[in-house]
Amino acid sequence: MWLWFAIGSAVFAALTSILAKIGIDGVNSNLATAIRTIVVLAMAWGMVFLTDAQTGITGISKKSWIFLILSGFATGASWLCYYKALQLGEASKVVPIDKLSVVLTLVMAFLFLHEKFTAKSAIGCALIGIGTLLTVI
Repeated sequence: MWLWFAIGSAVFAALTSILAKIGIDGVNSNLATAIRTIVVLAMAWGMVFLTDAQTGITGISKKSWIFLILSGFATGASWLCYYKALQLGEASKVVPIDKLSVVLTLVMAFLFLHEKFTAKSAIGCALIGIGTLLTVI
């Protein structure tokens, strides 16, 4: 089941890039990010209430709160940078560089989460890196 959600994530991320590039024309990138964030916020809380998940908020540990908040700051910084990059550059060049996050995530997961980093992972990282370079050069 996770695979279908991951594929959905990729499809919607691609649509996000294209729709944002069209929508950001003539709009301050920070304002565009704020508008997008309001929509995401409404959708996320809508899903919380639709699935009756709001009852779990009191059970969230202090550690989870801290890391979820830090993740939110990282997301915000990522979106602000992404929209500015999209505004200034071509989507076909910005997006591949943004997807270097895959390589960074694999490395950080190995370093901080002690997840396995296999030969397959290394080859995948190298191919993504090479593909990115070929796309933006």
